[in-house]
Amino acid sequence: MRYLIASDIHGALPAAEMLVARFREEGADRLLLLGDLLYHGPRNPLPEGYAPAQVAKLLNGLADRITAVRGNCDSEVDQMVLNFPCLGDYALVVDERTTLLLTHGHLDLAAAVAGLPAGSFVLSGHTHVKGIGPEAAPAFAKGIAAARGTSEEEGAGTFAAPAVTFVNPGSIGHPKDGSASYAIYEHGTVELHQL
Repeated sequence: MRYLIASDIHGALPAAEMLVARFREEGADRLLLLGDLLYHGPRNPLPEGYAPAQVAKLLNGLADRITAVRGNCDSEVDQMVLNFPCLGDYALVVDERTTLLLTHGHLDLAAAVAGLPAGSFVLSGHTHVKGIGPEAAPAFAKGIAAARGTSEEEGAGTFAAPAVTFVNPGSIGHPKDGSASYAIYEHGTVELHQL
């Protein structure tokens, strides 16, 4: 399977339109959304083209191909306008023999991450900064170190298992590293792409 992974749309219609176009161009089988879909949150300025109702309508056109999790800006009100589940704190997707844990990244899921099989991927957004590797999941470092019974310093950089890969696709609607981005997963590999 080929998955397009995106996070943090924050109601930005132009970015969501580009995302849907890229989903089709990439020939992806499913769209994995890592939260913060419609609302911009009180800490963020309004994104360009802020139109959450239109973003919901656009995403609803792909409802049968979306797997989504709840971000810290998502709520029951958002679920009322979306035709796919979006309020789970995390979801597991199993592709062949590879487990993908989807989460927004704002919750401590250290125990769940520590229990993943070798070769798994932890997909999270929240920071609006793209990356692959331990730096892609700073919110997990302390909790995973605690789950392993090590100090935060000892746990830094090693995480739950060396064979678990952390991926942050960055942000579609509010990038904090200069460019909107997403990730593509296929056959056990992940690549980051500019939107």
